[in-house]
Amino acid sequence: MEFLKEISLNSIEGIRIGHAQDAENATGCSVIICEEKAICGVDIRGGGPASRETELLNTNMSNDGINALLLGGGSAYGLDAAGGVMKYLEEKGKGVAVGPVVVPIVPGSCIFDLSCQSPTVRPDASMGYEACLDSEKNIEKQGNVGGGTGATVGKFMGPERSMKSGLGSYAVEINGVKIGAIVIVNAIGDVYEVDSKKELAGLLSYDKTAMVSSEEEIFKMMQLAAASPQNTTIGAVITNAKMDKAQANKLSRMASNGIVRTIRPVNTSMDGDSMYALSVGNIDFNQDILGSLASYVTAKAINNAVLNADPAYGLKSAKSFI
Repeated sequence: MEFLKEISLNSIEGIRIGHAQDAENATGCSVIICEEKAICGVDIRGGGPASRETELLNTNMSNDGINALLLGGGSAYGLDAAGGVMKYLEEKGKGVAVGPVVVPIVPGSCIFDLSCQSPTVRPDASMGYEACLDSEKNIEKQGNVGGGTGATVGKFMGPERSMKSGLGSYAVEINGVKIGAIVIVNAIGDVYEVDSKKELAGLLSYDKTAMVSSEEEIFKMMQLAAASPQNTTIGAVITNAKMDKAQANKLSRMASNGIVRTIRPVNTSMDGDSMYALSVGNIDFNQDILGSLASYVTAKAINNAVLNADPAYGLKSAKSFI
């Protein structure tokens, strides 16, 4: 879109993004550190999320902002990485003052990557802390990095016919407003290019020489019930536009439409699809326009996640077909 200026997600003031990973064991985590508290909302559409502290983001709760957001691998085990993020923030004096201590507010979500390589190696507190240290460099990275290290897509017929995915980001600026997305794509379905009907990554044919439609295969084979809950697309949109918590929750729901635009099938009971929305600025902007942009940057980030993924662990990636 010509009227949108493409920027680096890491250029949005008020946040830093860091990653840590164990490439050998195909897992990792990513963290968004908020310089000041960020208003945050969340939209969870998948039937099997692995998450923490998301109830604080409900508009009925008194929480008025978060200090960091964790996006990782390891399924529910990987949520332990948030402990390292809390340690890092506590050392910086960031969090809610409660008596003699501060309690950092760190929501998070994790994908199921335990079947990619080692099922017993998961992100832990030390890896979460390492990701925080990496955030001090604030270098934009995509592909097989952080929480996307063990991400895969196209898994309806099992891991043998799936493809390697990863972590992607995309951001734009218009009239001083910046908005971008970071997404870990670990979908049971296939990923399509947002501006066309082209399949970028997903279910491979039996001979692994081409991609085929998971939806068509499902309808033909009627094997939906046999699939396992090992899939989740998680991410966040970040903006310098001013929002309250209710608006942040609305923005997260509109951002989730970017997942729907690019992944098919999606939001199944076997997915844990979750999108967060963070406000780190004070620029006034139309909520509906911002929501439309949120959907777009999320879709582009999803595309980047698969396009930047390298073949690994015996799996092909989108790069294998370029």
